[in-house]
Amino acid sequence: MRQIFNVLERYQIKPKKYVMKGKATLIETSEGRFAIKEKNRSENGKILQYLNSRNFDYYPKVKIEDDSYEIREYIEDINMPRDQKIADLIDLVSLLHNKTTHYKEVDEDDYKIIFEDIKNNIAYLTEYYNDIISIIETKVFMSPSEYLFARNVSKIYSCLHYCDVELDRWYDLMKEKRKQRVVVLHNNLSLDHFLRNQSSYLISWEKAKIGIPIFDLYKLYKRHGLEFEFGELLKQYERNYPLQKEERMLFFILISLPDKIEFTASEYKMCHIVSDFIDSLYKTEQLISPYYAEQGK
Repeated sequence: MRQIFNVLERYQIKPKKYVMKGKATLIETSEGRFAIKEKNRSENGKILQYLNSRNFDYYPKVKIEDDSYEIREYIEDINMPRDQKIADLIDLVSLLHNKTTHYKEVDEDDYKIIFEDIKNNIAYLTEYYNDIISIIETKVFMSPSEYLFARNVSKIYSCLHYCDVELDRWYDLMKEKRKQRVVVLHNNLSLDHFLRNQSSYLISWEKAKIGIPIFDLYKLYKRHGLEFEFGELLKQYERNYPLQKEERMLFFILISLPDKIEFTASEYKMCHIVSDFIDSLYKTEQLISPYYAEQGK
C-alpha cells in the first residue's frame, strides 16, 4: 500500500478512499474514480497498442503509466441479467476476433505439437479413469459419489473415444495446411472480466496473446458451459465470426475432453463435483450432436 501511496503522491493524486478489488486498488478522488494496478511485465502492453491500431478500444484506458504501476479509468459495471451479459460478451469477443484476424505461416510441426499434447492427455485420462473405476469396483459398498461415477463411466470412455477419433481426423486435415488463422486472444474470458456500462469492456488482459480463435471460446465454455445454453451462444458468435471447419473440430475435441476429477474432498462435495462433471459431459454432447446430424453422421 505504501508503494501505491507514493505513486499517487508523485502524480499529485489525493485519494479520499481506497477499496481493494482483486489485484487492483480502487481509488476515489475529487476528480473521479480510478483503478491502480501493478504493471504486467509481459507482452500485454504491445497487444493493447495493437488493439488500438485495429480500432478496438473496449477496455479501460490508461490515465497514468508509472515504471511499476498503471492508473486506469474506473468503469462501473451496471446490474443486468447474466443471460444478457454473456450475450453481450459473446458479441464483443467476436468483434475482437474480427478486428484482429490475420494469417501466419506454419508447418506440420506446429499442428503436430497440438496433436501430440491432446493425444497424450487422452491416453493419460484413459489410464487414470481405468484405475479409478478398478478401485471403486473392488469395494463392497460404494459411496454415493463413487456409485454416481460408476454408473456413468461409460460416458467418460465414450467422450475419450470420440476425442481420439476426431483428433486423428483433425490432424489428417491439417497436415497439408501451411497457413493458420490467428487473432488476439483475451485468453482469460469470464463474466468476471466483462463490464457493461454505456459500452462493453473487457478487463484483465494480462494473459492476452496471439492464437487460434477457439481458445477464447474454450475457456469461456469451461467456466460457464453449465450455466448457459452455449449452443445458442456459439451460433451468435458464428453469425459474427464463422469458424472454419478445422477450428470447430478442434473446439469440439477440447470441450469434450473430460476433466480429471480426484476423490479427495468430503463426500457431500464430491457428490456435487461428480454430478457437475457428468452433467458437463452430457451437455457437451448435446451441443455437438446437431453439427454432426447436419453432416449426416
